[in-house]
Amino acid sequence: MGRGTPVPRRAFLGTLLRAGVALPAVGRLGWPLPRAAATKYLTALRPPGPDPAGRWRGDSSLAAALRAGEPLPRPEFHRTEAEAPLGPGLAGRFADLKRHFIFEYYPWYGGPPTYLHWDYLDRHPPLDLASHYVPRLGPYDVGSRAVVEQQARWINEAGVGAIALSWWGRGSYEDRAVPLIMDVMGDHDIKVTFALESYTEERGRRFADDILYLLGEYGEKRGWDAFLLPRNEDGSEGPVFKGFRCILPPTSTDCHGLTSPVPDYTPDAVWREQTDRLRNTLKGDFPHLTLLADSLEFKRTPDSGFDGIGIYDNFIGPEKYAGYAGGASQAGLIFSFNVNPGYDQIEPRVVEAGSCYAPRPFAPASDGLDWSRAEDRERAAGLAEERIRASFDATLAVQTDPALTNARRGVLFVYINSFNEWHEGHALEPMMDAADLLPEERALGYHNPARGGYRLDALAERMRSLTRPPASRPRTPGLLRPGGPPP
Repeated sequence: MGRGTPVPRRAFLGTLLRAGVALPAVGRLGWPLPRAAATKYLTALRPPGPDPAGRWRGDSSLAAALRAGEPLPRPEFHRTEAEAPLGPGLAGRFADLKRHFIFEYYPWYGGPPTYLHWDYLDRHPPLDLASHYVPRLGPYDVGSRAVVEQQARWINEAGVGAIALSWWGRGSYEDRAVPLIMDVMGDHDIKVTFALESYTEERGRRFADDILYLLGEYGEKRGWDAFLLPRNEDGSEGPVFKGFRCILPPTSTDCHGLTSPVPDYTPDAVWREQTDRLRNTLKGDFPHLTLLADSLEFKRTPDSGFDGIGIYDNFIGPEKYAGYAGGASQAGLIFSFNVNPGYDQIEPRVVEAGSCYAPRPFAPASDGLDWSRAEDRERAAGLAEERIRASFDATLAVQTDPALTNARRGVLFVYINSFNEWHEGHALEPMMDAADLLPEERALGYHNPARGGYRLDALAERMRSLTRPPASRPRTPGLLRPGGPPP
């Protein structure tokens, strides 16, 4: 199929009806708890699996594997020197380049009187928020068109062309927010896809129906006006979906040595049934369908029928991207390692005696930040800005490396974590300048630096670098070859 050729949509809804898509409506189920930062940070206030009644999202697949005692893989690759394949060359390969940069977006925030999510972990909005940072828009409501309009303008200013909505099941609060968000994003030429959460223990067995529902409800019924269908290098189009908590261990052991089943564990064979069913159902409608799992399991992930990995966790630093990209390529998987500022997570104010909870540290790692000092808040902002640039450069370096899967297949997926996950402290959505905080807010110890838009500005600068002509062809770490020490 040539560049720009429309994707066949000839009988998509009929296909869905023949497939028998029927999902029960579910309520709003998920609240996030910050994911673990590394093995020593995996003790948690709540069980490792999702607990909808307790508003606990559960560990990512990667954190769950670490909790279960499974070591991270250490593929034996080293880097050599190669010309940086960025800039105009990348823009020339992908005519819709901005669509390949995808903000993780969380549609779970509500305004007064409930202040959904802003009151997480016993916070008391409107001044006391479930975040170390006061957003520039305050404790906003994603149901407000004015709010989403401003967010769309910021996304456009950053040069990003797509968002992935955190999705918690048909009929959930987050699902009901989708139409307005798609209307506004579509008006601003921003496309929308979905990151599927583990909203029920049966989620794995609903995976195919969930994706068919999303394609039908928010793609076909809307005439594909705002649905993300990125083009591969050959011009062919197809949807991309990312899953959270997909490749899980069957059991988990807590800090007291108690081992219990992981409630939403889905066997690999069940995943394969679901992914095969999806591809068989959609093979006449799209040249390709891309399914990504948040996993570094290089055997189980392809066995489960996923096309590749999309790592969520910001504790995987950019210095590790090369080695894991090499391991994914050996397994025939495509990969996406995110652009991120690190994380700065809120903590519970009261911890029950005897619990397994331990605070998670700020990342990137730093020595002794004193948040009451303006100098330390600026130092933390500098570290986050540096992480954005480093992770941006690292993910593009591996995705454009001709020795690896993505470049060989002509695909590019750059997830940005995140636009507005305020609980974990990695939102790139602008926050208030420190000088604009109210005295009551300063007393609560927020971490806002002097320039609240610095994260989005850092990303925008990197995005602009993809289209402006370079002064010279720089040489950066590039090709991966087996045989050297792990990075």
